[in-house]
Amino acid sequence: MLDMKMIRQNADWFKGKMADRGVAGETIDKLMSLDEQRRELIVKSETLKAERNEVSDQISQLKRNKENADAPIKRMREVGAEIKQLDVDLENIKAEQNDIEDHLPNIPNDDVPVSLTEEGSVELRKVGEPRQFDFKPKSHDEIGEQLDILDFKRSAKVAGSRFVYYVGTGSILERAVYNFYLDQNDKAGYTEIIPPYMVNSDSMYGTGQFPKFKETKAGFEIKDSDLTMIPTAEVPLVNYYRDEVIPTEKLPVKFTALSPAFRSEAGSAGRDTKGLIRLHQFNKVEMVQFTKPEDSWDALEDITHQAETSLQKLGIPYHVITLTSSDMSFTAAMTHDIEVWMPSQNCYREISSCSNTTDFQARRAHIQYRDENGKLQYVHTLNGSGLAVGRTVAAIIENFQNEDGSVNVPEALQPYMHGLKKITKQDLF
Repeated sequence: MLDMKMIRQNADWFKGKMADRGVAGETIDKLMSLDEQRRELIVKSETLKAERNEVSDQISQLKRNKENADAPIKRMREVGAEIKQLDVDLENIKAEQNDIEDHLPNIPNDDVPVSLTEEGSVELRKVGEPRQFDFKPKSHDEIGEQLDILDFKRSAKVAGSRFVYYVGTGSILERAVYNFYLDQNDKAGYTEIIPPYMVNSDSMYGTGQFPKFKETKAGFEIKDSDLTMIPTAEVPLVNYYRDEVIPTEKLPVKFTALSPAFRSEAGSAGRDTKGLIRLHQFNKVEMVQFTKPEDSWDALEDITHQAETSLQKLGIPYHVITLTSSDMSFTAAMTHDIEVWMPSQNCYREISSCSNTTDFQARRAHIQYRDENGKLQYVHTLNGSGLAVGRTVAAIIENFQNEDGSVNVPEALQPYMHGLKKITKQDLF
């Protein structure tokens, strides 16, 4: 949600910023027209209510003097009817204006590369050199099935496509990764939370998933309830403070959580349908920060650095890019994507998105703090995957694979895997 007063005062600038995000100029023109109509109706309504009060006083005076009050009584009824109709018109205009506002994305920062496609993202840095194999590297799903640590066939039987069973050492590897990430975040000052895995509509609206997720059917809503399975722990973490004023001395607040994420992946047919990259259910360690506005851009670099640090300790090559104005999420003012090297695909693939949503989510969720003058202000919220667990497992399997099909365990993970240094084929069943 955006500040309508700011939009009114900077209409041309705002229209240009929305164009950078692919919003048609006619939409902004319509918003401005509705806002003007709404304010005109408010003035008319307030004028008529003032007249009604005056007429009411006249009627009372005439009755006290035992004089004829038919004319002012008639006028009182006319004014009342006009006010009633104005209230109906005002509610209709407000509903139409709110619907437009609910669908407007956050304003992109001036440093965000402008493009109406994902092409044009800017690489900020590259860390680690992709390994040069002396054999043809296999994909993680092929290796995982050969080692019997990933089972996609039985998961398809039980739940359908885009699910997976982690089996034996595969389960231990998945658990090792998310425990490692949580420990790294704990050391960096993040408070760990185990959140609800279902949230209500107000929560989905607060972080910007609704109404878009409803319209695109991108989430899993629970029938005959007001609950939705979380698409990311960002939703319950940000909404922790919904409708609250955070004590200023507590800022910045840093939360981290491991949770499953549930996504329908509507509209992604044919994209990454094999393996761990695009599942309906996957584990993710999330990071969220609440900051003062003046601190949020430094916080974006901090949250990105935290995700990078974990990857560096694992020894997985990656690069960091700044997404284009149309490729970043609906709520973001700027997003740094971290992409890991996937040898079987000979390219980098996303493993984390770190975003500054400025006050966009805070306005929707009504999260505030008091500034040095005691005045209520909206906090800025930030989120970042710290990191996607399944995609990390995929990256480990591919980057640390051996020609014989075994997989070396990164040194940083070995204490989390009971000292295991190499994953070999298991024969459990």
